[in-house]
Amino acid sequence: MTDILSVSNLETSFKTQDGRVYAVNGVSFSLKEGETLGVVGESGCGKSVTMLSVMGLIAVPPGKVSADQLTFLGKDLLSMTKEEIRALRGSQMSMIFQDPMTSFNPVLTIGKQITEPLVIHRGLSQRDANRRAAEMLALVGIPNPQDRLSDYPHQFSGGMRQRAMIAMALVCDPKMLIADEPTTALDVTIQAQLLDLIRRLRGEMGMSIIWITHDLGIIAGLAQRVIVMYGGYIIEEAPVKDLYANPCHPYTLGLLNSLPRMNEMGRRRLESIEGLPPVLFEKPAYCPFKDRCRFVFDHCRTENPPLKLVGDRHFAACWLDLKTGRERL
Repeated sequence: MTDILSVSNLETSFKTQDGRVYAVNGVSFSLKEGETLGVVGESGCGKSVTMLSVMGLIAVPPGKVSADQLTFLGKDLLSMTKEEIRALRGSQMSMIFQDPMTSFNPVLTIGKQITEPLVIHRGLSQRDANRRAAEMLALVGIPNPQDRLSDYPHQFSGGMRQRAMIAMALVCDPKMLIADEPTTALDVTIQAQLLDLIRRLRGEMGMSIIWITHDLGIIAGLAQRVIVMYGGYIIEEAPVKDLYANPCHPYTLGLLNSLPRMNEMGRRRLESIEGLPPVLFEKPAYCPFKDRCRFVFDHCRTENPPLKLVGDRHFAACWLDLKTGRERL
């Protein structure tokens, strides 16, 4: 499979009253054709900012975005004008945002908002665009789709709004879909329905997906590969099964231990990761996880570990080998 997205040494920072915040620090990854890539981590770890940077949605200023390479379908996104990137967004690459109530314009009908990309990117007439929009609403499971085109966002339930957001994101058959925690505000039943929907649409449309979440449980049944972020860095990357079976970073281990599960005794107390994620006003010359890590030792306080190959397609940024308890060279 070929890479449709390639990111190398992506950095994003923001100028604030308290100083410059380094939100994304040297992130590198790729996305293959037809692949689903999970991006996990706590709020504030840089997941959303990384993908907003890829989409060209960071306001400059106060933001500043740089990268050694940022290509989509072989096109250099960093050298494109705003108009050229706008032509790609919605047509070739699309994004589902976390809160559909604030993502939709409350004074425009659902139909108006779904048909707009078709008119702009595909040049369809309003009549043909309405027909296509109704087909997409039906595809994502909204009953009476033709009638619902004239409804406003507040007339949809939370789950229906998210389905409509998915319909709008997919209406132009994009090659890449970025989903930013689209199930966070929904109950578990609706979450399961939307995950089944995404899996079905991925198979039918053959698109590549980047799924951003803080929930490793969702990633288990959806993604083929996982990136774990912390403090604006990628601290672990692995095939999904290998990550669950063999976590190689203490932060990943903490995330997995916080998942509810049944052990052989029937019950297990949930574990938490003490402390809060860092706000980086400077790039650390130490491991950014050191203040919350139960395995911390001297080397962690003096040098930030690079991302190293620790297994088959498995990378981790940690000075400690969790298996042996010894320092990793």
